[in-house]
Amino acid sequence: MQIVLLTALGVGGATIIGAIIGLIFKNISHGFKDIILGFAAGVMLSASVIGLILPSIEYDNKFSIVVTVAGIMTGALCITFIDKLVPHLHSISGVKKSDDDEKNEDISKLFLFVLAIAIHNLPEGISAGVGFGNENISGAITVALGIALQNIPEGMIVIAPMLSAGISKVKAFIIASATGAVEIFGTLIGYFAASISSAILPFSLAFAGGTMLFVIGNEMIPETHAHGCEKGATHSLLIGFSLMLILDFILK
Repeated sequence: MQIVLLTALGVGGATIIGAIIGLIFKNISHGFKDIILGFAAGVMLSASVIGLILPSIEYDNKFSIVVTVAGIMTGALCITFIDKLVPHLHSISGVKKSDDDEKNEDISKLFLFVLAIAIHNLPEGISAGVGFGNENISGAITVALGIALQNIPEGMIVIAPMLSAGISKVKAFIIASATGAVEIFGTLIGYFAASISSAILPFSLAFAGGTMLFVIGNEMIPETHAHGCEKGATHSLLIGFSLMLILDFILK
């Protein structure tokens, strides 16, 4: 249980680290952000497959492949529904101060953007916690590390539009930290849910893997290819993927 708590704090704390970096380095180029995000996407891709999906398939059940596929698709559909409910507003990063009416509208969109990130962080946290349910500590750490690395550039991205909208540094940091705190609760929820019943563990692992795959394919990769740094982001993704393969091999 102690390692789960430390993992939860690490996953949530990574967002705070990203927010601090965003406060210190306000004018980070899109290209650099895309390379970091591409690396995080590679890490998460490897972690989702190695730490969640493969353990689900390997679970001792003759219907394991059916359960795994069902879990992946259900996880993806869950995130799709969340996207419909509270869509990500990537264009908010271009917020500019204007007259009062436009500024108020921009700030309203901004908080919707932050809320969307917070909601998306819950299933990511659950993914980190579920991995500990099958007692595969190395796989669980791989998944948690992948999510944590992804949270650093996310924390940087959250800070920038808030500062552009005129929100104070203190308030912006508190709000960004709150989005990371959601993942701490998600990690604990995932751990306890997977620990209660081993019968639902294969589905839970695949569900968590499906949510991560959807986030990677629908949000992270398109974002890294939107600012003219596609090759650098792709190479960075491959480096992140390979690094997690090596880490998983070492931890086993």
